[in-house]
Amino acid sequence: MGNRVALIDYGAGNLHSVHNALTAAGSEFITVTDDPEFVRGAQRIVLPGVGAFKACRDGLFGIPGMVEALTEQVIDNGVPFLGICVGMQLLADRGLEFGETPGLGWIAGEVEKIERTDPAIRVPHMGWNDVALTPHHGDHDLLEPGEAYFLHSYHFAPENGHDVAAMTDHGGGLAAAVARDNIIGVQFHPEKSQRYGLDLLARFLEWKP
Repeated sequence: MGNRVALIDYGAGNLHSVHNALTAAGSEFITVTDDPEFVRGAQRIVLPGVGAFKACRDGLFGIPGMVEALTEQVIDNGVPFLGICVGMQLLADRGLEFGETPGLGWIAGEVEKIERTDPAIRVPHMGWNDVALTPHHGDHDLLEPGEAYFLHSYHFAPENGHDVAAMTDHGGGLAAAVARDNIIGVQFHPEKSQRYGLDLLARFLEWKP
């Protein structure tokens, strides 16, 4: 696994835990970076994210040249990309937390508040829950059914159901993962999901979309 992995530092990610999880999954070449030029030379890119959509978006877009470098590598060059939690939500067209905020727009849809359809359902959605693959989850073997750790109050609602790779149930169906071509985003935290999460990261390090 001699791939150069860029773990994006924009002030809004659980970098230490994600770095440790990637190392445990088998990567020896991880760099925590806010340098767009390093991103342009990376062979895999991981975008973590915790907190509010707007704060994460502002942090990412506030790094001169970073969004351009990410777009060049991921969209133009097809470099494998993994978005985690809010890093996955930033793939959307917009987020609706604290007003409407534009995202990267790589996968059409918006990030909405989880609706409490049942008084027994708590928001945020926190803890272990099922990850159930959709019939159209793609022809790669990155995702597997299982249980993962979630922590979020907003969820990504893709415009096209075919972009939803996995679902979870919290008072109704929520997207647990989205995927398109060389892009995958997971709402759960692989770094907190024990063996399930480490196995996913190990497959990502080998992934050849």
